[in-house]
Amino acid sequence: MLVKRRMSAPVITVPPEMSVPDCLKLMQRERIRRTPVVENGRLVGIVSDKDLLNASPSDATSLSVWEITYLVGKIRVKDVMSTEVLTIQENMPIEEAARIMVDNKVGGLPVMDNGDLVGLITETDLFKVLLELMGARDQGCG
Repeated sequence: MLVKRRMSAPVITVPPEMSVPDCLKLMQRERIRRTPVVENGRLVGIVSDKDLLNASPSDATSLSVWEITYLVGKIRVKDVMSTEVLTIQENMPIEEAARIMVDNKVGGLPVMDNGDLVGLITETDLFKVLLELMGARDQGCG
């Protein structure tokens, strides 16, 4: 089975200049945990909800809520994204994609075709395949 049959497409992307709060809202609304960062049609990074949440101040801060909101609003996706992005090709076997994810401890990989971002494969996509292979979605006959 090839990655292109199981990847999420079209993929939701964000620009590097998007604010952290706006990106977090988008990810919560779309129920996603990571998204590729694209500038001028090129993949320049990837950002996770964990990256965004780590950009927020701790509860121990002495700043007021207005000061915090103002300062966090100035942080951009480009300030917290990962720029070293592992990618895979859409014609790669899904088992190879799973191995790359496990070996590199990542939960998702952007999927490319001739240098263009065409999708995203995530651990959730792989779990769905596993459930199908195990027959876990079928009613038992027993």
